Amino acid sequence: MHASLTKEDDNFQRQGSLRRVLPPEPLPDQLVSGKQNEDVQKLYKVYRQEYVILAEFKMVQNENIPGVYCIPSKNSPLVWFGVIFVRSGYYEEGIFRFTIFLDEEFPDSSHPKVIFHSKLFHPVIDNDSGELNLFKAFPKWSKSNQHIWQVVKYIQWIFLDMDKSVEHAVNLEAANMYKTDINKFREKAIEFVQESKKHLYDEPPIDDQHYITFEPYDPDIHDKVKATMLSQGEDRGSKIGLSWVLSGSKTVLTRPATPIETHGEL
Repeated sequence: MHASLTKEDDNFQRQGSLRRVLPPEPLPDQLVSGKQNEDVQKLYKVYRQEYVILAEFKMVQNENIPGVYCIPSKNSPLVWFGVIFVRSGYYEEGIFRFTIFLDEEFPDSSHPKVIFHSKLFHPVIDNDSGELNLFKAFPKWSKSNQHIWQVVKYIQWIFLDMDKSVEHAVNLEAANMYKTDINKFREKAIEFVQESKKHLYDEPPIDDQHYITFEPYDPDIHDKVKATMLSQGEDRGSKIGLSWVLSGSKTVLTRPATPIETHGEL
């Protein structure tokens, strides 16, 4: 899998900490006026948005959601490329691509948009547009309470808990088939799993250095990397028992994000 941030990627990394240089709010109008004030406010908006997106991406990395990978586009921080490796359930072994689109006014905007590019027959994904229905899981999007890591966790959840996710259905044909003919639904899911594998090594549809691509397994190259990853996993130990629901709440994904260790920088 290829897609990484480098020191040269100015869209996402700056020297020093933005936490120290970004003011908590725009400069007072009395300090600047006219066209200069307008330019300052626009510049502040750009820097603030970049800072928030950096923080959101850091939270996604920190959560380390199993089987789901995403990264902001090299060309635009408002576009995030993603892929999910489904490890169990009806879509087991499926490899599905998606893109998260943030509004130009993010974070002062409504829901992000998630579009699946891999063809899918799933109750919570629109059969024509490939858009994931976020409105049942997040009835009201609030920048203070909702974050991109929760959207990524939700993407994982819709493949693991079909009984619950069917309640969020927008593809009524898929939902009804799941409820009335589970064997037919299973066959349909397997069909799309196999289709997803056929397109694993497709050429990127766009020219973007952060688009996630894959290469066929080469033992000479990948065996050593695999051994290293497995040994690192043993050193870290296993993560057990994290709840995604606050005590006393029936709403999914209400647990706060795992605290971020900034070490002085974002």
